[in-house]
Amino acid sequence: MTSFGQSTDRFSSKPWRDPEDDTLRLECGVFGVYGVRDAAAVTALGLHALQHRGQEACGIAAFDGQRFHTERHMGHVGDAFTGNDLVQRLPGNMAIGHTRYSTAGGSGIRNVQPMFADLETGGVAIAHNGNLTNFLTLRERLVQEGAIFQSTSDSEVILHLIARSRKARIVDRFIDAVGQIEGGYAIVAITNKKMIGLRDPLGIRPLVLGDLDGQPILASETCALDMIGARFVRDVEHGEMVVISETGVKSLRPFQNVAARPCVFEYVYFARPDSVVNGRSVYDVRKRMGQRLAIETGVEADVVVPVPDSGVPAAIGFAQQSGLPFDLGIIRNHYVGRTFIQPTQGVRELGVRMKHSPNRAVLEGKRVILIDDSIVRGTTSLKIVRMVREAGAKEVHLRSASPPIKWPDFYGIDMPERDQLLAANKSLEEMARFLEVDSLGFLSVDGLYQALEAGPRDPAQPQFTDHYFTGDYPTRLTDREIAEGRNDQAEKQLSLLSA
Repeated sequence: MTSFGQSTDRFSSKPWRDPEDDTLRLECGVFGVYGVRDAAAVTALGLHALQHRGQEACGIAAFDGQRFHTERHMGHVGDAFTGNDLVQRLPGNMAIGHTRYSTAGGSGIRNVQPMFADLETGGVAIAHNGNLTNFLTLRERLVQEGAIFQSTSDSEVILHLIARSRKARIVDRFIDAVGQIEGGYAIVAITNKKMIGLRDPLGIRPLVLGDLDGQPILASETCALDMIGARFVRDVEHGEMVVISETGVKSLRPFQNVAARPCVFEYVYFARPDSVVNGRSVYDVRKRMGQRLAIETGVEADVVVPVPDSGVPAAIGFAQQSGLPFDLGIIRNHYVGRTFIQPTQGVRELGVRMKHSPNRAVLEGKRVILIDDSIVRGTTSLKIVRMVREAGAKEVHLRSASPPIKWPDFYGIDMPERDQLLAANKSLEEMARFLEVDSLGFLSVDGLYQALEAGPRDPAQPQFTDHYFTGDYPTRLTDREIAEGRNDQAEKQLSLLSA
């Protein structure tokens, strides 16, 4: 979720991030169950499957028919929601849960979800995946009107909008509130009698509906349904609100109908490979991305090596298409502690070896094609390339299974600003020199669309949210526009003063 605080400019929705950090992160996963015995325990299992979507904090809210019970913790699901007393701590047959990634400016228990409020219509707990691109604008207005915020998360803005609605029914209050927000989001919420799921008008962020022994489930990905033994029913459609109650599942359409544009980065990196997103197997799409990459950027070599784990399916596809052997030339350590302190530059340089170790038996004397899912700043890629060379590789050819990332994201991906994105500031040749590789290649945008089996990209109406590659943002960026306008005004004032 978007956050701001002492590390963030007041009018910016892009939080501070460590310049040494070259990892893309999706900022949250959501899960909900209705009418299920020991709902909190089932929710905890679902959150385990969504841990990859947020690893800094997690929370569960449950309703027992009389009272809401909430727990929010920093850290992983497995550390927070354990013990035989979980269902005693969080009783009830209705619950929602959340896994969260935050940035330096937004870490802290006050921003952990689900968030809860007592309204005149009853209690409401809400969990949200995505970013509101008019969050700061709405928050500023609400504060001026007297609202008191307990967090710096955009999710709390939604609660305030629900609370201030003059509609009588809670569902109508939800509709009133979401009619004022912009951006990409998937929301799950519980009230005293209902569970509500909502997906933004373009379907940027994913949300699925499942069935567990006749009871409805909501989750960010199908892998969470698999975890609890639930059956996939369907995707919650773009712009759809599902209202779940004793009478069943009701579908509402609170927004004007527009063409869907789901986030393409779910396929590139974020979704688990065993998930099915918008009807497409993520694993199959990633393999096809590797196949297209081989067609577009093939080179003479001896072995295809993935950067684990996210580069593995694409590397398999590349090897199959090129006829080259696939091998694990880099071994990932899955047991790296997340709180490791890197006090000096020298130790930071060695940090990549904590996660990735070279397999000299595969690399030595070989012409290696390295396959990664994407290249952001290039800092981690450079360290991996150097590590592979030190292990004896004769040549290193780096390939990205996605197009060059040239534009930042504002819909729930923590991505650097444009001046920090390698491909936005260097040519292909300059990037290859910076990364110290013998050759560098990226999947084309058209190749990505072919891997998605979506047909050619329609420039007038793109089938996916793909602005990170094209600069074509699917919604207004209200907070961004206001910030840039204020910056322009400040520059003009400075120029007048210096004249």
